[in-house]
Amino acid sequence: MTQQLLMIEDDNRLAAMVGDYLRQSGYGFTHAADGHSGLEALDNSEPDLVILDLMLPDIDGLEVCRRIKNRSTHGDKSSVAVLMLTAKGDPMDRIIGLEIGADDYLPKPFEPRELLARIRAVLRRGSDGNTSSGNGSATLHKVMRFGTLDIDRDARVVSVAGNPRELTSYQFDLLVAMAERAGRVLSRDQIMEAVRGRELEAFDRSIDVHMGRIRNAIEVDAKDPKRILTVRGVGYVFARQQD
Repeated sequence: MTQQLLMIEDDNRLAAMVGDYLRQSGYGFTHAADGHSGLEALDNSEPDLVILDLMLPDIDGLEVCRRIKNRSTHGDKSSVAVLMLTAKGDPMDRIIGLEIGADDYLPKPFEPRELLARIRAVLRRGSDGNTSSGNGSATLHKVMRFGTLDIDRDARVVSVAGNPRELTSYQFDLLVAMAERAGRVLSRDQIMEAVRGRELEAFDRSIDVHMGRIRNAIEVDAKDPKRILTVRGVGYVFARQQD
């Protein structure tokens, strides 16, 4: 089945160029020129991924992202992935977007090939329940258990004491990558390299934003984490100890 993309972008010329390129790459493509029409398009269909420009003429793009992620489909929160298009050199929009659930970002201007690569990576993370294995017995089981924390790699569900916790597809993969390497101190680059399909960016601090979101989801007290620990000047470690 052809995967469907929705682009919410007020630059019609850019959208036409991107649409032609993505259709040639085998995707279905729909364009909405502002936030309201983009949200209406979501109500009429369920695309696999939304390419969302943050500079829209009517609704702030961050608000559109928030509404997309908070939409309910059949009683569940929307699983539509969001790839943000941000102004180059403006990390604040990127950080806020990641905090409210965006799955990835791409600064403007961009090369269509890089956009395609990021789309494929996000969609692959959302559909592929199999993650490359690291060392340790936890990787032999579909569900990794650490005290009250359960990570079901096949169902892509994280729960604490039986209660499901919400993570984006990228955050889920980051958590799996760290859990598979429990007890090992990992740099930011090593963590990002462990998740397939993500290009490294020098001095990219967005990994810290994702770690904060993961902590908010799985820790009893995110300000005093016991599971994902910061190693000052190095990176992070997923603690082996049980709850």
